[in-house]
Amino acid sequence: MNIQLLTVAIAAVLLTSCNNEPSEVSVHKMPTTDTIYSRATLQSDLDEKKAAFEQKASEEKKKLYAEGIKAVAVSGILESAKQVNDKAPDFELQNASGEAVKLSDYLKKGPVVLTWYRGGWCPYCNLTLARLQEELPNFRAEDANLLALTPELPDRSMTTAQKHQLKFEVLSDVGNVVGKKYGVVFRLMDEVAAAYQNGFDLHSYNGDESNELPLAATYVIDRNGIIRYAFLDADYRNRAEPKDILEALKGLK
Repeated sequence: MNIQLLTVAIAAVLLTSCNNEPSEVSVHKMPTTDTIYSRATLQSDLDEKKAAFEQKASEEKKKLYAEGIKAVAVSGILESAKQVNDKAPDFELQNASGEAVKLSDYLKKGPVVLTWYRGGWCPYCNLTLARLQEELPNFRAEDANLLALTPELPDRSMTTAQKHQLKFEVLSDVGNVVGKKYGVVFRLMDEVAAAYQNGFDLHSYNGDESNELPLAATYVIDRNGIIRYAFLDADYRNRAEPKDILEALKGLK
């Protein structure tokens, strides 16, 4: 096997491994999209988690959470949130290490994948963050950076970042200030908020009693600060598929 073929083979192994370490693979050595996504989709993993919940949860809890999702769907948030072709509001937040991170600074380097997660207490969020870490080399091959926002307090977001060995920015949007600029923040139904508070103390995670959370939204923002891809869904168990994010990034060239 010549050196070039050996390099391609090694790159493919690195990209499909689950060690959560990004590989330094240049774009011309990347395997094909079909090779990258031969594994199960993120949504199939999320659906498995959902099925396990449906089996174990009480009928009362399942009904309550379903009503909560429906309330978000009919609230109008999916239509009022930032959409494709909208200008992405600039912002500056602290990362898990307490350092200031500004969106416009990252856009000088290339496109940005901007995503929200509800918190480290959310199993669907944890699955998504781990998968995004696996996909990070593919995003970086398109000169893109990934920023993940959460309403959690900085010490909570640090715990999440450490637990998943995340190599992208995890930013604390305390009070959902940035989330509100993008229009992706909603208030939980009182009954759902009470269940969350009694179950894992949501207020201690977020440092307030607002009972507000962001959608699990994802945007692809081009270098000019224009949104070119938007994933918005009322159901927190549905997330942007990495393959779709990557295709949106490729479409920017």
